[in-house]
Amino acid sequence: MILPFVIVIVFVIVLIFARRNAPTRDCRWREDRAGDKGALRKYHCVACGAEAYRSEGPPDRCLKGLDTPRL
Repeated sequence: MILPFVIVIVFVIVLIFARRNAPTRDCRWREDRAGDKGALRKYHCVACGAEAYRSEGPPDRCLKGLDTPRL
C-alpha cells in the first residue's frame, strides 16, 4: 500500500530536479566589462547571442526571443 505513494513521491522529485535549470540549460553567459553601463554589467550569451544588462550576476534563464520585435 505504501509503494504507490513512494513511487509518486520519487516521480515528483525527479520532475522537479529535471526541470530546475531547463530555461538556461543551453545558455552560457559571459561578462563583457567593455560594454558596462554604470552599475549595470553587460552579459552576452555565447550559445544564442542574447545580451543583457544586470546588476547582480548573469541572467538565470534564456533571453533569446525578448528583443525580437513581433509583427
